[in-house]
Amino acid sequence: MTSHEIRQKFLDFFASKGHQIVPSSPMVLKNDPTLMFTNSGMAQFKDFFLGNKIPQNRRIADTQKCLRVTGKHNDLEDVGKDTYHHTMFEMLGNWSFGDYFKEEAIAWSWELLTEVYQLPKERLYATVFEGDKKENLETDTEALEIWKKYLPENQILFGNKKDNFWEMGETGPCGPCSEIHIDLRPQTEIDKKAGRELVNGSDPQVIEIWNNVFMQFERMADKSLKSLPEKHVDTGMGFERLCVAIQGKTSNYDTDVFSNTLNFLSEKSGIKYGANEKTDIALRVIADHIRAVSFAIADGQMPSNNKAGYVIRRILRRAVRYGYSYLGFKEPFMYQLVALLVKQFEQVFPELLAQKDFVTNVIREEETAFLRTLSIGLERLESIITSTKEQNKTQISGEIVFELYDTFGFPIDLTALIAEENSLKIDEDGFKNAMQIQKDRARAAQKQEVSDWININTTDKINFVGYDEVSTQSKIIKYRKINTFEKEFYQIVLDKTPFYAESGGQVGDTGAFHIRLHTYDTKIEIFDTKKENDLIIHLTEDDNWIGFGEQYLKEAVIQAKINENRRDLIANNHSATHLMHSALREALGEHVAQRGSLVNDKILRFDFSHFTKMNEDEILKVEKRVNEKIRASINLDEQRNIPFQKAVDELNATALFGEKYGEFVRVITFDKNYSVELCGGTHVKNTSQINRFKIISEGSVSAGVRRIEAITGEEAENYFKEQENLLNDLKDILKNPKDLKKAVLDLLEEKQHLLKKIEHFENEKVNQLKDELLAKIENKNNIQFIVAQVNVPSSDALKQLSFDLKQKTSNLLAILVAEIDGKPLISVMIDEKLVKEKNIHAGNIVKDLAKEIQGGGGGQPFYATAGGKDVNGLAKVLEKAKNLSF
Repeated sequence: MTSHEIRQKFLDFFASKGHQIVPSSPMVLKNDPTLMFTNSGMAQFKDFFLGNKIPQNRRIADTQKCLRVTGKHNDLEDVGKDTYHHTMFEMLGNWSFGDYFKEEAIAWSWELLTEVYQLPKERLYATVFEGDKKENLETDTEALEIWKKYLPENQILFGNKKDNFWEMGETGPCGPCSEIHIDLRPQTEIDKKAGRELVNGSDPQVIEIWNNVFMQFERMADKSLKSLPEKHVDTGMGFERLCVAIQGKTSNYDTDVFSNTLNFLSEKSGIKYGANEKTDIALRVIADHIRAVSFAIADGQMPSNNKAGYVIRRILRRAVRYGYSYLGFKEPFMYQLVALLVKQFEQVFPELLAQKDFVTNVIREEETAFLRTLSIGLERLESIITSTKEQNKTQISGEIVFELYDTFGFPIDLTALIAEENSLKIDEDGFKNAMQIQKDRARAAQKQEVSDWININTTDKINFVGYDEVSTQSKIIKYRKINTFEKEFYQIVLDKTPFYAESGGQVGDTGAFHIRLHTYDTKIEIFDTKKENDLIIHLTEDDNWIGFGEQYLKEAVIQAKINENRRDLIANNHSATHLMHSALREALGEHVAQRGSLVNDKILRFDFSHFTKMNEDEILKVEKRVNEKIRASINLDEQRNIPFQKAVDELNATALFGEKYGEFVRVITFDKNYSVELCGGTHVKNTSQINRFKIISEGSVSAGVRRIEAITGEEAENYFKEQENLLNDLKDILKNPKDLKKAVLDLLEEKQHLLKKIEHFENEKVNQLKDELLAKIENKNNIQFIVAQVNVPSSDALKQLSFDLKQKTSNLLAILVAEIDGKPLISVMIDEKLVKEKNIHAGNIVKDLAKEIQGGGGGQPFYATAGGKDVNGLAKVLEKAKNLSF
């Protein structure tokens, strides 16, 4: 049975049981501050479990792309070293939201595994929760009795809280779980030792393949458990592991999920998989990582130096350096694997097929850039090895090893290997300590205390009315306190609100609440509005309302009003973004797709797929087109609750990659033949409200992605006024010439002429100085030695003077100091012959001398420079230099 057939049989089976089959959500999460990536099948359904949203179908099944490389689920450094850890993996799952429970969940899992997949019953084991006295949790006897219908008791095991009680996080839904394990060992090994003794052990052939979680409780911030109003089922089955069991393999990488990729890599490198442990690890790393990187980019996450983007870049670079170090790939190679993945997943994850060229190009550009970085890192390591040996040390410090790892992507084993080739060791403990310091720093930056929600009122649904209203009378549903250790603030949820919550690139609204009851009227400022899953959360630092008590807040009426002027400015920029998106596609081509955006009241920022810098004509063309649409006074055509497929197929609406859309969407149109997009943001009623549009910058964000920043309305008017004022100032300065451009060009030409004259005078001065210094050179132990303070105009002049002296004198050691622009500078030049014969190093000398000017520096063995803060220390430098002995 192929992996494609295995996946399809799972989906078909649960469709036959009344489940709605839904597509995978993007791996890259939005509107969930607790997660960076989707790390489990249930992530997209959190709102259903939390009661924030009601599902249209209480039975759902899917296959979900997951990524586990951050937080407690961080498997990155294990990937490749064993045969079962992965960065990206598929999680097959079925869910019940207040519908069926343990009886059906267990029965269907047994039916699918033993009747559809025909796995041997005698090799299957089930675990049930044994209870926990500290938590006052009883044994899950209900699951136990159900399992007895299908398995003998010696194949049913009890598990503790660690293994058989599943929790979503520090707080949230949780409950006992029942795992299904399979023993894949040869029969000879099973005869020696029963599989039940190895369940949840370390044997890679006795593995968990399915987990049925029974959501019964909610974990509170004070660690107590509260029963949920409805019971839910959340199951997850690792697709890659399931393929191992059904295809009769001993490793995930032996299945057809990875075989095509491994075969391609083996053929390209000339290294057969299975021939050597080190090359096997490299092959597995690449086969795994290309999936994570490709799907992350397809889901909208570009490699970068920040947050989620940095994680993706790390994964890609880890794969590249394994290929570089162990498979001989010195040129970009990973991008060639994208076509294989597209063919493999085109029926289940079509987003990769739709962006094949873009994903391929981004990966190729990233590889090219990193291989350059890797080359620089090798040069840096060579310098470190030379310096370590010159200092008669036998070990490279852990801090330096970590710098190579963190900055240049050097794995510790590669540094250790190169060090060993040079008869050196590395400080592994120091490396681990530096790594731990970085991890602790990162955790501290993310740490915050979140209290439990205090429930005030109840509602079936949180209503956003901000498309039509700027002020509403509302009720407080709940609130909680947040302490980030930088500041304290409160999060408030209302039953209805005009406040737009940050999403889709548009910032959240600000404004105020008037909390009213009888004669009381308290005002609090709302400084931001966020979306947490599907909750609209208003943020305030004011606490003058807390002391009124829950009963007062329950009865109080909240007059919630947004900052209208700010909202209007945001709407200008958001609508202009849509107009610009279409203009870019007209000017540059249909390949242009949004890759990120920021829309606030000051500026609009738009990231889009394009591989070359826009020229001036292209920028002007886009500006002109957008301003034409503004002057055309096009009315907004807003359509709500349109079926997704109708919006895309019939209305030709643009849907963004990496966005998770529901069954019904909102369509924003400015001229049906020009701009039609799926969008939840706020917009102008007519394009004339935007007034003016101006692009102020265009540049590169990352490989294959450009960024435009633009302004509209009042900001654009101010920009043009500033430009006009600047132009007038220039005219005044240049005494109102008839041809301003010619006057400026003449001025620049005159400046260049004068600079050349100055350069000529400086060269003459340096030559004169050179002759004076040559006359002062002394012979010191067969070394032509000179120490002097010189008057030169620049650091380049000092360098040139040093090299000129060296050219004129053999066996030279020249130490020159100068004060340049009020700062001290030291230059040390040594003849290469002396470097070898006398073992003298210019970098070491300059570092020692730089202490006298409170500075530092370095360089090559024959030439080095240093700068500092203390000009008065130059006299000490001269004295110290004159007393050097060789």
